[in-house]
Amino acid sequence: MHIHILGACGTFMGGLAALAQQAGHRVTGCDANVYPPMSEQLRALGIELIEGFDADQLRLAPDVWVVGNVVSRGNPLMEAILDSGQRYTSGPQWLAEQVLAGRWVLAVAGTHGKTTTASLLAWILECAGRSPGFLIGGVPLDFPFSARLGSAAAGDSLFVIEADEYDTAFFDKRSKFVHYRPRTAILNNLEYDHADIFPDLAAIELQFHHLVRTVPRRGRLVVNGADTALARVLELGAWSPCDRFDAPGGWHARDVTDAPDASAFALWRGEQRIGQCRLPLAGAHNRSNAIAAVAAAAHAGVEPAAALAALARFSGVRRRLETRGSVAGVTVIDDFAHHPTAIAATVAGLRARLSPGQRILAVLEPRSNTMKLGVMRDKLPASLAGADRVFCYSGGLGWDAAATLSPLGAAASVHADLTELVAAVAAAARSGDQVLVMSNGGFGGIHPR
Repeated sequence: MHIHILGACGTFMGGLAALAQQAGHRVTGCDANVYPPMSEQLRALGIELIEGFDADQLRLAPDVWVVGNVVSRGNPLMEAILDSGQRYTSGPQWLAEQVLAGRWVLAVAGTHGKTTTASLLAWILECAGRSPGFLIGGVPLDFPFSARLGSAAAGDSLFVIEADEYDTAFFDKRSKFVHYRPRTAILNNLEYDHADIFPDLAAIELQFHHLVRTVPRRGRLVVNGADTALARVLELGAWSPCDRFDAPGGWHARDVTDAPDASAFALWRGEQRIGQCRLPLAGAHNRSNAIAAVAAAAHAGVEPAAALAALARFSGVRRRLETRGSVAGVTVIDDFAHHPTAIAATVAGLRARLSPGQRILAVLEPRSNTMKLGVMRDKLPASLAGADRVFCYSGGLGWDAAATLSPLGAAASVHADLTELVAAVAAAARSGDQVLVMSNGGFGGIHPR
């Protein structure tokens, strides 16, 4: 089968492209913006990428067009597909039918930490010899790609998927994760996000409950017991056993010792001590991610002691405080943070690594639809307060970034031109500085610049 993917360089659709190729299909794709890391991954796989959505792509005549949620009505290629009556489907629907059907799906949902938690879980299962399939919204450093089919052995066919609540496609406004039908579902946390499609937090809670409704009675919910929004989701009804983490009666950490680049703790389940863990990731949020992964792996039959041993060898994920290079003593770091909560955690995580006197120069692109709408702009100054200097790119924003960041005073500057922003950062930087670039996109290739 030949499939052509519209929006192939998104993390989800790029992973789907890799899976389709591994399954023996011919895969081509297109996108408006072709940028790393997904563009590099797809080209390494030999998948042909076309820049743009020109209607001339109809000449490719694939068996099915797989449409990403970046595509809307008015897209010239999509309009041509509709006019010609050709077969199309959404990415999540294709994945559910062609890859996930009949497999033990372990889904990782939540506003924050999905990529890291899914990577941790896939790594635990890999170290346990289970050869899981996975589709992760980032590139785990312990695997060569963000997606693989994994073992299809009868009775032991596990698949880990990062389960996003964003809508499926312009013609299917359900959350992506309702297509996945997990047997094990991690609910990491829940905050308001995706303001372009959800009017309030209650609307997202309802979508999470739709996910809960799809988990079978023999399945398992692994839920953050400290999250009040998730507690409200479960109050709407649950039909599967529930393991809680970050709660005294469930899976939780004790005797925590934090280092700049690691966290050591004893893992307990209720009043039973499970074992000692040294996680090569710092911060409470990463401990939560790791504990959730251990609990989910236990449901799939992996002994917690083996899971803890695997965590100690975890290498991390690209675009999570990833060093891109150092010049003249100035280090440029890339991170995917774009929600104020994630921005604050990222800045704090980097600060914990630094020596006294080292500065953080935070460079932010408010690129997500939620940030472009300005719904959370009032939370930005506090989220960036831990940085020494802040440089914000205001291109494409419908709100006044300079006014928003004014509480930071002279420490913050706003630039509508990317070249000017790069020049301002370069002029301010001195040896020992850490330039922390935060965006959920390519940010105009700013890192090497």
